[in-house]
Amino acid sequence: MLEEIRKKSVRRVVGLMSGTSVDGIDAALVEIGGTDEAPEVRLIAFEDRPWPEKVREQIFPLFRPETATVDKIGYMNFLMGEIYAQSVCSVVEKAGLTLADVDLIGSHGQTIWHAPEVCDKDGFPVIFTVQIGEGSVIAARTGIPTVSDFRVADMAVGGQGAPLVPFSEYLLYRRPGETILLQNIGGIGNMTVLPGDEGPEAVYAFDTGPGNMIIDAVVSALTGGEKTYDAGGAMASEGKVDQELLAMLQQDPYYTMPLPKTTGRELFGVQYVEKILDYRRAHGLPDADLLATVTDLTAWSIVDAYARYVLPKRQATELVVGGGGSYNATLLGFLRERFAPYGVQVRTQEDLGWSSDAKEAVAFAIMADCCVREKPNVLPSVTGARAAAIMGKISLPPVR
Repeated sequence: MLEEIRKKSVRRVVGLMSGTSVDGIDAALVEIGGTDEAPEVRLIAFEDRPWPEKVREQIFPLFRPETATVDKIGYMNFLMGEIYAQSVCSVVEKAGLTLADVDLIGSHGQTIWHAPEVCDKDGFPVIFTVQIGEGSVIAARTGIPTVSDFRVADMAVGGQGAPLVPFSEYLLYRRPGETILLQNIGGIGNMTVLPGDEGPEAVYAFDTGPGNMIIDAVVSALTGGEKTYDAGGAMASEGKVDQELLAMLQQDPYYTMPLPKTTGRELFGVQYVEKILDYRRAHGLPDADLLATVTDLTAWSIVDAYARYVLPKRQATELVVGGGGSYNATLLGFLRERFAPYGVQVRTQEDLGWSSDAKEAVAFAIMADCCVREKPNVLPSVTGARAAAIMGKISLPPVR
């Protein structure tokens, strides 16, 4: 089965991604051809399906050790596999194809815990990560070989298991003679630095800090759960940035940590948001001002990261924004204002003819394609790994 896929000059692959915001499942059906060094990737269909609300409510407790019991994790691992499989069927149908027309699936899964810092309490340098959404269930329901659980292979050789998308970004976005910044703004923000005239070993990437995570949590708190995000940045656009609160939030030690570094809900989750809400209550801060402030925090963290980790080495010409944050006009406005003194133009994936929504799902389709062809699919210069791993665990469908 896998040998047949390897022989094909063009493979059809579905990439699946669900991020830290838990807003839905991105499914991208692509055709992959070309060479390993210069793949030709064509997006055939894309679909973003929201999690069923009852399922979404069960996911959030898994982000906290005190509520993430083994029975809940095991159940959700298999339930998510069922729902991911539905997303595959849906995007294939949208493309006017059948499951028999698809060669492969690459599923990131849902991260519920990510611990890239070494713990050696038992005499071994242990780092670990947990993504759920059982690949065997996806393969069984679709009849398509499925690659999942990507991050662990990189962490097994000392990497942080993140960011992973820079691998596909290097293949698809690099531009001779220019340094390009690719900024994904999902739940967490992450930046990839693509030096135009150097090889993949010169690429580096890191998490800049909170992306939409804090904004979404504040919106949910202020609206009693009626809204889960600030559509277009409309609510924040009505407010003014509270400089005292912004200065307080800028003191978080994460922003000055050395590279490589990654983060998630473990740092910018419930406890962090409670601190922000406590400030609002103590100072009587208007809702719009609070949202403007946390929105500008995301913009500041991105520009600060550029000034701290990129500018000392090279001058960038462009920041290309993807992810859900690219649709937040207020956030983009803050970014353009903060980047203007550096001469960096802020654009979106759509400005370049790509899709902000589909970008990460496409990346995992590419990584899955590399995995089954036994090709490294990560940049160790980005993750800090000792070697370039072939990431992913392959689940084969049952023999019918």
